[in-house]
Amino acid sequence: MGVTDRVWGALTSMIKLEDKVNRQSDAMKSQQQKIEDLTGRVIRLEAQLELLTTAAVVKRLKSE
Repeated sequence: MGVTDRVWGALTSMIKLEDKVNRQSDAMKSQQQKIEDLTGRVIRLEAQLELLTTAAVVKRLKSE
């Protein structure tokens, strides 16, 4: 029975480990999606800032 118990324990440990790995993988995918969304937002903000800065410079040059 000792060997059977150890084999059973090893199998249950492997199943638990696989479940943990799967949950971590799902969490990583979720975090990656959030990072990509934030990256897109930053890119849009940078583009708006550049356009507004350029518009301000053009306006300043026209008023001079």
